[in-house]
Amino acid sequence: MFADLPVCWARALHHELTSESFASLCAFVESERLHHAVFPPEASVFAALTATPLSSVRWVLLGQDPYHGEGQANGLCFSVPRDVAIPPSLRNILKELRSDLGVTIPTHGDLSSWAQRGALLLNTVLTVRQGSAASHAKRGWERLTDAAISAVSAQARPVVFVLWGKPAEAKLSLIDKSRHRVVIRAHPSPLSASRGFLGTRPFSELQEALQQLGQPPFDFSLPP
Repeated sequence: MFADLPVCWARALHHELTSESFASLCAFVESERLHHAVFPPEASVFAALTATPLSSVRWVLLGQDPYHGEGQANGLCFSVPRDVAIPPSLRNILKELRSDLGVTIPTHGDLSSWAQRGALLLNTVLTVRQGSAASHAKRGWERLTDAAISAVSAQARPVVFVLWGKPAEAKLSLIDKSRHRVVIRAHPSPLSASRGFLGTRPFSELQEALQQLGQPPFDFSLPP
């Protein structure tokens, strides 16, 4: 399941990937796949790490668990395949991106181009049972993704961590805030977007943080 991980991630996460906890997690997910539909497909479980090698990370966006509807999850947080309807949270993200930076928004919600440019789009839980949000939470994924967050924080080059919502904010303790920048907002879900996400210009703050770190602006454009 993790054979195609870039070498830098495989080394950084070696302790967790070879632990008894991870072996138990893999057994659990395998059992779930035998009895239920589980998303994303096995080949996409580590898509966030394979698309954005550790050495290429410029900023990190933390999600919770994958979308649990048929065909929605592609292994990148908030992202969906091109032929899938854009979910409400992602619709709010794209709406704010257009309002904030004037980026032209396509008719799809595939954010893989961001990942290829250095955005680590990481869910903190990497699998889910169909129709059952958080069904694979507290099964062991959090240990692995916490290790991934810590690995980014330990890198010599400072990055920007983007934390939307309380579960993402809970990961602050893993981040060396003396070296890295953090952008915090409400979650873009329709339940909370109007109370601290929409209109708050998080993308401008991200660009400013990158500039403060001596990095060029991030290209948020999405291909048509």
